[in-house]
Amino acid sequence: MKKQFLTALGLVSALTAMSSQAANQDPAYASASREAAARYAEDKKLCGEEPSASARMQCLRDAKTVYNNAVAAAKQASANRAPVQQNGKQPVCADCGRVAQVTVSEREGEGSAIGVIAGGVAGALLGNQVGGGTGRDLATIAGAAGGAMAGHKIEQKVKSSKVWNVVVQYDNGNRRTFVFDHDPGFQNGDQVVNQGNSIVRR
Repeated sequence: MKKQFLTALGLVSALTAMSSQAANQDPAYASASREAAARYAEDKKLCGEEPSASARMQCLRDAKTVYNNAVAAAKQASANRAPVQQNGKQPVCADCGRVAQVTVSEREGEGSAIGVIAGGVAGALLGNQVGGGTGRDLATIAGAAGGAMAGHKIEQKVKSSKVWNVVVQYDNGNRRTFVFDHDPGFQNGDQVVNQGNSIVRR
């Protein structure tokens, strides 16, 4: 039991040393690794309070798995933040770029059954006032169809809204367009960086 416990401690020490080496490369990774190591140390103390040897060993295994997962996640995040090297030149930030274009367009709104029905009723009423007999019936039907279509288009127009399309030229050569439903305040030439599914100034 003591030998197994010492083996687990040795593993933690090795992983902590690896985290310290990584501190010179990525401060965020180093910070996440230290947090994971501190949490693992607390978990080990709790494992020591388990009533049986088998329970203690299972607890240590579970705690080690949690620690390994945390370090792996931090390492992956660090790799995503790492700059891209191109042809021996200066490293290029894959998520960094400049605003190449900002345009404002109108996004058509969604029509609903209300617009269709209201337009159809209005069209039918107008058509019903034309001619008499069969001609009136045909005019009523035509008015209802035309009114329904017009009502649908009118509702779409009323519900339309402006959207801002921001084209970003990345330092690595890629281009991407971001769509905002409000004025994001970007101008051509602004330096930006990805943040989630959007961009912010840098």
